[in-house]
Amino acid sequence: MDAIFTIGIFISLFQFILLLNKKSKSLPDKLLTVWMLIIGVHLLSYHLYQLGYWDTYPHLVGTTAPFPFFYGPMLYLYVSHSLKNENRLSKTDYLHFLPILLSYLYLFRFFFFYSAEEKRLIDSGELDDFQTFSVVLLAGFAISGIAYSIFSYRKLNKYASLLEHNFSNTESINLNWLKSLIWGVAILFLLVAIFAFTRDSIGIRHTDYIIYTTIIVGILMLGFFGIRHQNIFTDNAIVEVKPKEAYNKSGLKREEAQQKRAELLQVMETEKPFLNPKLSLTSLANLLGTSPNHLSQIINQFEQKNFNDFVNQYRVEEFIQLASGKKQYSFLALALEAGFNSKSTFNKLFKKLKGMTPSQFLAQNKA
Repeated sequence: MDAIFTIGIFISLFQFILLLNKKSKSLPDKLLTVWMLIIGVHLLSYHLYQLGYWDTYPHLVGTTAPFPFFYGPMLYLYVSHSLKNENRLSKTDYLHFLPILLSYLYLFRFFFFYSAEEKRLIDSGELDDFQTFSVVLLAGFAISGIAYSIFSYRKLNKYASLLEHNFSNTESINLNWLKSLIWGVAILFLLVAIFAFTRDSIGIRHTDYIIYTTIIVGILMLGFFGIRHQNIFTDNAIVEVKPKEAYNKSGLKREEAQQKRAELLQVMETEKPFLNPKLSLTSLANLLGTSPNHLSQIINQFEQKNFNDFVNQYRVEEFIQLASGKKQYSFLALALEAGFNSKSTFNKLFKKLKGMTPSQFLAQNKA
């Protein structure tokens, strides 16, 4: 086990140094840098405990006890700021670290008013002054990790939904890495919860080793993908989707909305902006001389579709028209000409909108 801890500590601190020296760091890079340092210090502290250093130096007891409270907030902030273009944390972001501050405030008297012998006795369980606090702390770790994983996953899913309302092609915006990270942290804290409260009944030995081995595996993933990971945000502002009731209070009146809708449909038919694979809600709104919020309202209210489906229905129809006149070309060539950016996106959206594959549809609709 010494080798596993040594590897974990080395990797986390090595990745911390790599990130520290990375040029043009974004806010998520900075968060990951701090997170790697926290993990490295946390692993080092536990390894020293396993080696018996806390018996020799009792004043080390409890110094990193609240550190697991960092994991959930760091995950949430990393995910949250990977989805938007910001250079610094807001004041409310720091509130996520309040449990850590409160834990250290509670431990203040332990650090400064207990003797070395009393600390050793508390650590060995011979003195139960902080036994209740330890149980509360452990429960807090599990709840914090699982809760923040849920919050992060919901935020990611909401963002994925917003992408469908803002971009005609979303394949280049890959959220799978962040989903894997969230699942990894959730599984880690689920293991913590299971082992912490059932270790005596299930009879599994060395549960701490299982938990910390999981952390080390997570470090490898976090470092490898995190260093390579680019922010997901784009230059276009993401327009929030409003509930239908909110349209009644919109600055865009129904008559004006119907006029803009007519202009939208005419532009889509005549100028064919959907042939641009990078067409976004913002760029189409600029073409129409309206705001992205108003265009989103028009598409959602009158077409009953999100922006992605609205644009891609035109691309599908364009493909069908091209396929009927250019039978010598491959499906992929025609799909790219119609505005799709990849074969997989084309096949998925065609089946979604037509209920069958392109080849099935064309065979069924032969002239």
